[in-house]
Amino acid sequence: ECTALSLIPDNATDILSNQTDSSQCPSSEAWNWLYAMQPIYMGVICVLGFIGNAFVLSVFCFHKKHCTVAEIYLGNLAAADLLMVSCLPFWAITVANMFEWHFGHSLCQFINVGISMNMYCSIYFLVLVSIDRYLALVKTMSHGRMRSVSCAKISCFTIWMFGFIMSIPVMLFRTPKYFPEYNVTACYLEYPSLKWETSYNLLLSLIGFFIPLLIISYCTYKIIEALRNKKMHKFNTVKTEGKASFLVLSVLLVFFLCWIPFHSTTFLHILFNNGLFGGCVWEVFLDISNQVSSYLAYSNSCLNPVLYVIVGKNFRKKAKEVIEQMFYKRGSTSESSRSQYLSTLKTFV
Repeated sequence: ECTALSLIPDNATDILSNQTDSSQCPSSEAWNWLYAMQPIYMGVICVLGFIGNAFVLSVFCFHKKHCTVAEIYLGNLAAADLLMVSCLPFWAITVANMFEWHFGHSLCQFINVGISMNMYCSIYFLVLVSIDRYLALVKTMSHGRMRSVSCAKISCFTIWMFGFIMSIPVMLFRTPKYFPEYNVTACYLEYPSLKWETSYNLLLSLIGFFIPLLIISYCTYKIIEALRNKKMHKFNTVKTEGKASFLVLSVLLVFFLCWIPFHSTTFLHILFNNGLFGGCVWEVFLDISNQVSSYLAYSNSCLNPVLYVIVGKNFRKKAKEVIEQMFYKRGSTSESSRSQYLSTLKTFV
């Protein structure tokens, strides 16, 4: 039975079984390619994602001007992505060792809680930023208090807590488990029953994707409608908000392109596990789809910083100012040291 219903494969034993017991369900040749490419792919995403998201956070934190509400949300999104890519090296090593877990019980729980939190927090930070763009462009004359910095910070804290609460089942049911038939100790997500598994994954699909998708879709429709209204572009403030909204829409588009395959595969697994369809071909297809869609979802964590640079004109301006500020401080420090050195020499001459 397949249980591949999270970012990290819960079906480690099924994958091993497909490789070692071809009489039950013939293994696809794709598994050899996946095993060879997964650690490399995760390593690349980890490096690019860490550098990119750390850079984004540095720009937002060290710029002389305070962050706008949208930038607070995007900064927290970068923090969630940074959390994700910081967890990936552990799984790159694990996959390279045929799912042998070497990092103990606590890290088995905390690493996967971090990944699960990214799933929930990322999409709800995008919900917040979509609502902010909606209020800025559609409800320009009302709901001003909802766009305050203090309200944005409280909202972000609430989302982090919500992501942790929704990840508690992962913390409870993730544990290193030894499988003597394969001689592997895997960090395995073992639900108490199929009912538990189905309930959790339905919540994942419903609360973690479909409900946010409806909210974001409504806000996006209204934002696009507002941007098409030529009369609004007479106002400079609306032009500024429109530029920020274009970046947000780009981030939203890439997010859903990366995550829709994963959630579609998750929903198909729910149907498969509850016997609505079955068969060896579907089992292999869903196992491989789970792997491919999971790593496509990982890619989102390193693509957002690229979007900020390519699409975000205001972000590029801020980044340039932060870099100039850093070099100016270094130059000022060097000039101050040089002046101090010369004055010291004069006292001895």
